[in-house]
Amino acid sequence: MKMKKVLAMALTGLMIFSMAGCGSVSGADASSAEASSAAASSDLTGTVTGSGSSALFPLAQDAADSFKTQYPNVSVTMNAGGSGTGLKQVYDGSVDIGNSDVAAEKKLDAAQAAELVDHKVCVISMAPIVNKDVTAGGVSNLTSDQLVSIFTGKTTNWKDVGGKDEAIVLVTRPTTSGTRALFKEYALGGQEEASNAALETDDSGTLLQSVAGTEGSIGYIALSYLVSNSTVDAMPVDGVAPTLENTYSGKWNVWGYEHMYTKGEPKDAVKAYIDYVMSDTYGAKMESLGYCVTSKMKVER
Repeated sequence: MKMKKVLAMALTGLMIFSMAGCGSVSGADASSAEASSAAASSDLTGTVTGSGSSALFPLAQDAADSFKTQYPNVSVTMNAGGSGTGLKQVYDGSVDIGNSDVAAEKKLDAAQAAELVDHKVCVISMAPIVNKDVTAGGVSNLTSDQLVSIFTGKTTNWKDVGGKDEAIVLVTRPTTSGTRALFKEYALGGQEEASNAALETDDSGTLLQSVAGTEGSIGYIALSYLVSNSTVDAMPVDGVAPTLENTYSGKWNVWGYEHMYTKGEPKDAVKAYIDYVMSDTYGAKMESLGYCVTSKMKVER
């Protein structure tokens, strides 16, 4: 009987020792994983290049700056130039990432688009904007029909929509613009907008400055360019203001997904950058930049 007790105690001690040993190995594994992660951040090297949507550019650049603090040995260069340009350049290999306001099929032929991989990184809203003298002249809201009539060139004077006797000046985007394509589809009901070659630009920042500096003017821009900017007025449509809150709820309809396209599946530094943009960590900053977090949308397309 005593021998059995001794054996039982020995076995119990062995089990406790083994469990303690497993615990220490688990802790070592955790420390090793953390060290590996930190090493991966510091050891990752390479270059990431992107071009395209000027509406997505502020986010792409901000994310690049933040990304480089975590991956200091990776070079990231982002440029604007329009969605069509970005999609063509990623397809022909000029850049790693093509940033676009619209699906690739809208700018490339089907065979080319099929070679690209879509990464939906966020949601963006577009707002009609006017020079401040327009709102001062009495126009504080437009109906959908009025908005279409203005941008298709049928209504040419602000007095016809409740404003003062002043010519309407369109500030337009070229056909390569994804912002133009999105605005055409969801704000103009698919109708083609009139062109004003004198004030046509594919740079959102330039468009904003043109509207701010041209009396009687109207254009459209991503909400991200209106964060902390009071040089122009955003124009409500059918009594609904273009805001993030109204976009989330579905009240404001002029929005679309922002895409980062790669030719094939991304690898190494390019994959790390796109993963970072789509991470919960960076998602927390998107709204402060004027972009909607996709997972918070109450409506889908």
